[in-house]
Amino acid sequence: MPVQPGPWPAHPLPSPAGPPRSSPAPVVAAVFLGLWIVGLTLVTQLGGWLTDQLLLLMGVDRLVWLWPVTTIAVVALAGIPTLLLALLPRSRVVRTVGQLWLVGLLVFGALSLPRALPPVQHEAYLATLAGTAGLAALLIHRLVAHRIAPRGPGDESDRRRRTSPPAPVTLLGLTGGLALLLPWVWVGALGGLLETLLAALAATAVGGLAATLLSDTSWSRRSADAPPRPGQLVLVDGLVAGVVLLLLGAGVGQSGAQLPLLLTLPPAGFALAALAAAARRRATGVRPATAGLVGLSVFGPLAWADPEEVSLVLATARDVPFWVAVATGAGFTVAVLLALGYGVTLVRRPGVRPSRTVAGVAAATLLVTTGAVAVGPGQPGLHGERLFVVLREQADLSGVPTATGRAGRARRAAEVYQRLVETAERTQADLRRELRRFRLDHTPYYLVNAIEVDGGPVVRAWLADRPEVDRVLVSQRARPLPAPAPVTQGDTAPQPGADWNIRLIRADRVWSELGITGTGVTVGSSDSGVDGTHPELAAGFRGGDDSWFDPWNATSAPRDRGGHGTHTLGSAVGRDGVGVAPGASWTGCVNLDRNLGNPALYLDCLQFMLAPFPTGGDPFRDGRPHRAPEILTNSWACPALEGCDSRALQPAVAALAAAGILVVVAAGNTGPRCRSIEGSPAFHPDVLTVGAVDRQRRVAGFSSRGPGLDGGTKPDLVAPGADVLSALPGGGYGALSGTSMATPQVAGVAALMWSANPALIGDLPRTRQILTETATAVRVSGDRCGDEAHVAGAGLVDAYAAVRAARG
Repeated sequence: MPVQPGPWPAHPLPSPAGPPRSSPAPVVAAVFLGLWIVGLTLVTQLGGWLTDQLLLLMGVDRLVWLWPVTTIAVVALAGIPTLLLALLPRSRVVRTVGQLWLVGLLVFGALSLPRALPPVQHEAYLATLAGTAGLAALLIHRLVAHRIAPRGPGDESDRRRRTSPPAPVTLLGLTGGLALLLPWVWVGALGGLLETLLAALAATAVGGLAATLLSDTSWSRRSADAPPRPGQLVLVDGLVAGVVLLLLGAGVGQSGAQLPLLLTLPPAGFALAALAAAARRRATGVRPATAGLVGLSVFGPLAWADPEEVSLVLATARDVPFWVAVATGAGFTVAVLLALGYGVTLVRRPGVRPSRTVAGVAAATLLVTTGAVAVGPGQPGLHGERLFVVLREQADLSGVPTATGRAGRARRAAEVYQRLVETAERTQADLRRELRRFRLDHTPYYLVNAIEVDGGPVVRAWLADRPEVDRVLVSQRARPLPAPAPVTQGDTAPQPGADWNIRLIRADRVWSELGITGTGVTVGSSDSGVDGTHPELAAGFRGGDDSWFDPWNATSAPRDRGGHGTHTLGSAVGRDGVGVAPGASWTGCVNLDRNLGNPALYLDCLQFMLAPFPTGGDPFRDGRPHRAPEILTNSWACPALEGCDSRALQPAVAALAAAGILVVVAAGNTGPRCRSIEGSPAFHPDVLTVGAVDRQRRVAGFSSRGPGLDGGTKPDLVAPGADVLSALPGGGYGALSGTSMATPQVAGVAALMWSANPALIGDLPRTRQILTETATAVRVSGDRCGDEAHVAGAGLVDAYAAVRAARG
């Protein structure tokens, strides 16, 4: 009997040969493209930061065009193949991945452009970042999101979520974000109030942008074609999301602040993929979870780390770069654990839905823990920058008597001190009254007619508009560390007799043949401090209640938390063959902490040197100019990074010169580039600027070169500065290199001269003339910067010849 026709099956049966297999080429292309994007992003971000750091170490101004050009290059090199992936493959899933990465690249480009703003203007950067991220999220939502992922079930879940308590997925996202934030709260420190609020706003905007990029329908679109097993789906979605989050993190933060996000955000993509899978099972959305997790992750480095302190300048000890690396490592570990934990609990057991109670308890526990750490083991409080307000009128010091000798110099110092204080009191009165009225904490100064004030951009604008104000600078403040940076301690045994540097400048012959050791002269050191108990220095401390000042830590006795200051002062006045003038006395002041300072702190010490005051005294009322040290050794500089401009300290060094105080300053360590003597006060004509030579009398490659900013000859002299042995805290000894090591030796030679002939005290022109005329030739290699004097000055200081000339 014939076969009766039956109904057609609902779906065509596969042929005996099986269904047509799609080509794996698009998938392979997507994998290689993802690797290309990741590699290119990591290399350019790290390379850009290293370039910034090398320019900083060389003393060269940052390249404003560096980050915009780098960003455009990344977008172009990665964007073209990504565009092809978004358009050409037949697989809708692969095209969706290409479209998502393409949008991520465009977002990266937009977020990176504000990085051209100076790092010192961090509030402006954060505000720009917040606006850029918010605008990008809005544009993607309105113009692009519907093309990447048409409306689907997730939109209905969004509407239900807005009228219901937070879903477990949302709470788990917040838990993950708090866990990633916790390391930063532990080891970092907040900036100012406005800076912190803007960081929170920027992090919120970036979190919202991430939620828009990785929207609910975006996850479902990529799994719409014959979904694979849940674990495989999370793995694939996590890889795709990780690339997007890498691009997002690469665009967030000033140079250096984005580096931690390159490690912590990509692993979080797998955690978000697991949360998205759980959200689909509960018919809820993953956007709030994404916004919370990414936003809190970004908030950590934006708020708890100063981008200017993520620097190679501080990388030699356990300073900010070390603790940023600790927080980054902890964050990476947390992100990996979140990915594994969420993947196992939310995906490997698909029948189990996350409990709102468990998720709520986890989020609350992390929130309480984070708050407890912030006020306990962390560094509580706000530690923002201050403003350095320079007034238009500076004291008129013309006509100050030019008397010399011990008594004459004391009269000059008293006259200068009186004029400076009177000018500051008169011209600052109205402004200080207004600052008190607005309850703005402030510190007045007289050596430069200036005031340091608490405040942000609004206060800065108000101050800059006042008629008595010349300009307003940002006075940088170092944020506290979770543990003190280690003190540099020596591991070298002291050499018997005078070391090579002392013999090279013939200071040992001054002691043995002329019987001069610096007795009766006081050298003032402004540096990281002094270990007053060191055997080379203990006997030389002048003593009294006006010989030590520590504006950083308010210590009552000489101590050194770094080591630099003990070493430099040891080279000036250390006993037992270490210092040039072992019979001289010394006073000290702390103007550096962790190798950082600012205009106000440098002035704190320079004022103290002009008119020492007792512990707890008022510099304006209690100064004792007759107790001022005769010679100052200064192995520091105030660059723009710390808040100084070229004129910030000029009135200070001019006033000290008018008072008959010899100011000896390090040239800097940014050679062999010409015109590298740029940090104030080294380029000022009122100071004696010192470069460095090695054992072979060759100018050291690191020694900064002239000419000065005004075209004048700088440095003035050179002295031994390579592998110089001197005292270090804890009674030890060590060899250090730099013009910092050369400078105190010239100060020591001047102390020998003034000890040999007290009539020279305060006679700065004659002292400078003797030092330069008795200097000896050195070897100069490389670029002579137009004149060999711009490399070596007058030559190598000769203590023996200078003292003999001073004695007449």
